[in-house]
Amino acid sequence: MRKIWIIAKRELAAYFATPVAFVFIAIFVGLTGAFAFYIGDFFDQNQASLQNFFSHHPWLYVLLVPAVAMRLWAEERKSGTIEQLLTLPVTTTQAVLGKFLAAWLFCGIALALTVPMWITVNVLGSPDNGVIVLSYIGSFIVAGAFLSIGICMSALTRNQIVAFILGAAVCFLFTMSGLDMVLNAFRGWAPEAVVDTIASFSFLTRFDGMTRGVVAARDFVFFFSLMAFWLFAAILAVDTRKGA
Repeated sequence: MRKIWIIAKRELAAYFATPVAFVFIAIFVGLTGAFAFYIGDFFDQNQASLQNFFSHHPWLYVLLVPAVAMRLWAEERKSGTIEQLLTLPVTTTQAVLGKFLAAWLFCGIALALTVPMWITVNVLGSPDNGVIVLSYIGSFIVAGAFLSIGICMSALTRNQIVAFILGAAVCFLFTMSGLDMVLNAFRGWAPEAVVDTIASFSFLTRFDGMTRGVVAARDFVFFFSLMAFWLFAAILAVDTRKGA
């Protein structure tokens, strides 16, 4: 754990070494507020709730999270520092987990800066703060799931733009899989079990339950299992390219 944390601190510091991190945070905080007020009709709802605020998070993560993850391994390959990193007394698993932890903490910082929305809704009314806490936790976990996909895509290429496009595409598929427009394309010919399986991979469906205050262990198991799968795939990708 000590080596993982050392790598995480190195990567987290690298984010804030350039203005890009502050631009990302400003964009994320600005868009979450804009989506809640203008698309989610925050005031017109006349309810002390942040459900409309959180409902747009997965859509923002589809583009913003792959942008955070795209540099983690692609930049190491392009600059040639990956050889230096992997010659240090750390395993590939420790390196991947360290980078993942740094990116996840960075997303957590951006998410924490939206707390004024929570304060605002408490000033305007009496919301169910337990549901809001669960929604924040759920949003953080969804960001982690997207990050694991983005890191895997970054490990497959040395081009950051390619890593971003691949990561955003896979994240988009997971987000869209539960929508009727997607499921209807399968209902005409696929067995119901196949349709249900596709729907079960939807981030939107699982996260929607959290924003409503529904605590389902299967949703947490799903997201953490997904993280484990994609991080394991990233480890294999780094080891394979290292061997090559």
